Amino acid sequence: MTDTPGTEPEERLPAPRPDLTPVRVERLASPPSTRRFGLTGERAAQIVRQSGSARWAAFLGVSFVAIFVLAYYFYEVGFPGVAGSSRMVKAQQDQVVTNVSRGYALFQANCARCHGAQGQGGIGPVLNDQMKLLAHLNRQYLRNVLTAGGRYVCGDANSLMPVWAQPVGPLNYQQIDDLIAWLRAPNDLTFEGIDPSTGQPAQISGWRDPNFVAPPSATPVPACWKDAFAAPSAAPSASTGVPSAAPSASPGESPAASAAPAATVIKIVAQNIAFDLTEIEVPAGQPFQIEFVNNDAGIPHNVAIAEGSPTGKVVFQGDIVTGVTTVTYDVPALPAGTYGFVCQVHPNMTGTLTAK
Repeated sequence: MTDTPGTEPEERLPAPRPDLTPVRVERLASPPSTRRFGLTGERAAQIVRQSGSARWAAFLGVSFVAIFVLAYYFYEVGFPGVAGSSRMVKAQQDQVVTNVSRGYALFQANCARCHGAQGQGGIGPVLNDQMKLLAHLNRQYLRNVLTAGGRYVCGDANSLMPVWAQPVGPLNYQQIDDLIAWLRAPNDLTFEGIDPSTGQPAQISGWRDPNFVAPPSATPVPACWKDAFAAPSAAPSASTGVPSAAPSASPGESPAASAAPAATVIKIVAQNIAFDLTEIEVPAGQPFQIEFVNNDAGIPHNVAIAEGSPTGKVVFQGDIVTGVTTVTYDVPALPAGTYGFVCQVHPNMTGTLTAK
């Protein structure tokens, strides 16, 4: 209602205030019995049991993981005091055998025709000689030869030894490593391979003797294997100190006959890179002759005599001859005893000489 002009305004009363008295409102619809904050004894016991079970399960889980990690560690590195229990060592040994067996197959397919199936040499130099394996045929040297070819060995641009490593040669880096692994394999390492002489499966062993020690009388291995062919034809006698062989002759020719021909003549034949005799006997204190027949075409051989064994001190050294030929060596008198004879080009060709 509005005020009328000229009249007294009506007294306005304030609007009634709402009742602000707090009203209790039930917040939950559940009955009061379910809204207690305390735990019953049974519930508390159940919680304790559940907590204990959870801690026990966690302990078992952690223990299982710890035992597994510990067992796997010893499985990998080996159990203390138990030989051959390391998986890592066994895996490395298996890999070495695998590399060596692959290298052996590569050698037989590519190298044996020149160096011999057993590394005994032929057109190419000997590879199974312990002195060479000890002091000369190390891994880096072999890698250099396989990479650069025969010119690396003797400086011969026309060497028959080709380059084997890629990109010039046919073998990749892994095959070169495998081939070197075989050439350096110890003789206590064996594996299943093919025997080149029979073509049948056989146990193959390496050539290198890891326990070999150079004898005190050993001479350095020539840097060029051909230098061995230029060795002097005579070695000083152990008793007189004078040359023990007649003047050298050209390959295919016999040395000049001695003034007093020896009464005893021993014939030794070299064929298939082996001597036909491994045991010979001569009279002690009397000179004798060796009729040496080389039946290996294109392969150099000779006969040398050493004190005690083929690796002993050389007391006689015959000329090295190449090709199918016959030479006669005049050997001075030897004191009674046991000697070894050997081809100095192919040290695997050995025998025993007895003077009595």
